[in-house]
Amino acid sequence: MQLFNPNSHIDFLGKRKIALGLSALMIIISLLALVPGIRGLNFGIDFTGGTLVEVKFKQVPSISDIREAIKPAGYEQAIIQEFGSPDEILIRVQNKETEDSSSISNAILKALKSQFGVENIDMRRVEFVGPQVGQELTQAGISAVLIAMLAIFIYVTVRFEFRFAVGADAALLHDITIVLGVFAVTGNEFSLPVVAAVLAVIGYSLNDTIVVFDRIRENLDANHKLKHPEDEVKVCNDSVNQTLSRTLMTSFTTLLVVLALFFLGGEVIHGFAFALLVGIGVGTYSSIFVASPIMLQLKGVLQTSEEDLKEMDARP
Repeated sequence: MQLFNPNSHIDFLGKRKIALGLSALMIIISLLALVPGIRGLNFGIDFTGGTLVEVKFKQVPSISDIREAIKPAGYEQAIIQEFGSPDEILIRVQNKETEDSSSISNAILKALKSQFGVENIDMRRVEFVGPQVGQELTQAGISAVLIAMLAIFIYVTVRFEFRFAVGADAALLHDITIVLGVFAVTGNEFSLPVVAAVLAVIGYSLNDTIVVFDRIRENLDANHKLKHPEDEVKVCNDSVNQTLSRTLMTSFTTLLVVLALFFLGGEVIHGFAFALLVGIGVGTYSSIFVASPIMLQLKGVLQTSEEDLKEMDARP
């Protein structure tokens, strides 16, 4: 299915200065928002430590009713999810400075019994997640992203060439920074599922970029006797146009699934779906407007002056 004519001539690289300027602005805002003193990420219990409470109900409760029940106790931001069966509920709460797990579990149990009745509630277990575990998870998440970036850099360098690898990794860093920045600006909870979503965004963005780069390489090989630097820019523009329908169709169909997860998946995977929504949008944009211009910039094609072009045109 072709949404766009593959022989169209939309001048994507001609808009590179506007696009890169917009990207630079988004990255600056994201980096500022990530500074703890300004905004910082709202780390979830997985990273900061907290209390986990498992409760069994005699009748299947509504997640929204449970949230309303514990809201007066000050735990409306708790993560509530089914555990194994619909009548078993897991409640995760971030500890405050003056609270311990015992007081939190007692307050939650009291609030639930008040709402649902003493005979309908059975406390199964209470666990405490220490900050040391959260620190280890933070380091593991950062290591996972860095290892993925390094592996991608090596893969693209071997499959294509060095400048393609730099362009691909620059686009990935661009996407990750903006996704994290959006979480910092919006205050959405940053949890382990979000880390998984960030890694998924890396794979999705790389896939889009590789498709574009593959077509660029094919067209450059077919036109290996290019004389004018602007000819390579035209080849890259043509390659982006030829893959545009595929890129947009892939993004659209993926967005349909992610939107279903976002609106229908419940509170547990809300952060995961939100990260994917942002990542798919930014990843599609970077594959077109970031990766290719940076790849060409490394060869100096986009830096060639008008005087140089006139001199090249004058050559026999």
